[in-house]
Amino acid sequence: MYLEVLRRLPAGEPHAVPLLFVHGSFTSASIWDERFLPFFARQGYAAYALSLRGHGASHGHDKLAGWRLADYVEDLARAAERLDVPPVLIGHSMGGMVVQKYLERPSHRAGAMVLMASVPPHGLWSSMFCMTLRNPVLMQQLAVTQTWGPRYAWQEVVQRALLSDDIPPSDVDNYFRHFQGESHRVVLDMLGWDRLRLDPARVDMPVLVLGAEHDEFVSDDAIETTAAFYGTEPRQMPTAHAMMLDTRWQQVAAAINDFVAGAFALDAGVRARSGTGS
Repeated sequence: MYLEVLRRLPAGEPHAVPLLFVHGSFTSASIWDERFLPFFARQGYAAYALSLRGHGASHGHDKLAGWRLADYVEDLARAAERLDVPPVLIGHSMGGMVVQKYLERPSHRAGAMVLMASVPPHGLWSSMFCMTLRNPVLMQQLAVTQTWGPRYAWQEVVQRALLSDDIPPSDVDNYFRHFQGESHRVVLDMLGWDRLRLDPARVDMPVLVLGAEHDEFVSDDAIETTAAFYGTEPRQMPTAHAMMLDTRWQQVAAAINDFVAGAFALDAGVRARSGTGS
């Protein structure tokens, strides 16, 4: 099965550690190529983004509704194995759970893990319960998207949940060009059908947990729980859920850049460059 992997390479010799980004539900690798892949290439990284099967230009759209979380984990394993060095795995939302499930494998190839507004280790139940109480209309529109596809959802409702209020209209339209359907079974897996069996004591790598202050999907409690699971402290970003597209995306990218530079003792110039570019 063909899997789309987008890449951006630096102008010179890349840092020893590559970055591999994994998208969340209803989108694809292209969501990273708007800002994050070019940004990290400018910082000297070989930056890659995977489209899970049934997403983007990857094969498997005809069977999308039936793909399981284990299938997505297999896709990540294939992408990671193609790299010469174990990468930093960076997962957003559903992609964060894909990354965590991948680490269950004794043979995983990962040098560090970044979880961005990720599905927590215990799954989606608490987040969906909180969303139902806080924003029942959003919950209903997500069900519409899941059942009939994104073109039937109310764009304004989904926009307010995913993106900050100050995002330009042109960027909103661009985001919805990335929007697509998602697997029904994967949602059920994240609700508990395929629970995380990872022993955090065996995660012997640096971990960064990022939350979004204006997140309608993943609650603050869920972010705190995820960080506690891995024995670290979370960092809250001043963004909405779609952190990589937010008007304050550079603060998120800079936090990841500083984390990776510190974790792998990269040159301090990497950190100095993290605030530049757009």
